[in-house]
Amino acid sequence: MLIPKRVKRRKQQRGVMKGDAHKGNTIAYGEFGLVSEGTAWVKSNQIEAARIAMTRFTKRGGQVWIDIFPHKPISKKPAETRMGSGKGSVEYWAAVVKPGRVMFEMSGVSEADAREAMRLASHKLPVKCKFVKKSDMEKTEGGED
Repeated sequence: MLIPKRVKRRKQQRGVMKGDAHKGNTIAYGEFGLVSEGTAWVKSNQIEAARIAMTRFTKRGGQVWIDIFPHKPISKKPAETRMGSGKGSVEYWAAVVKPGRVMFEMSGVSEADAREAMRLASHKLPVKCKFVKKSDMEKTEGGED
């Protein structure tokens, strides 16, 4: 599972997840991508489960890129604990995902295989996703200017 090697501070506040993704919203490496349509914290074990689902379907053919990383420590207090006595310990690490964020990329496989692999991966994630092609994303970006 993915966790940072070292962090500046051990615990973080929860923050606010509003607005669209401004970085990581284009396909940088592969031909196909899985784009978030909602907002969520994606846990490190969910990222790993989605990666395994994609690589198993493609029988380890092609290439897969993971474009999100769990930088955010999520803490939790133990069950049946009284209020006070400080913040709980870090329970898991999560990636903050906003709408428009490219989460996974893939190349070296046919479009049908990539679409099915991404569909299987999207079932492992807590956010609604859509399949995109790099050629389609470039066309839509050019039309907005």
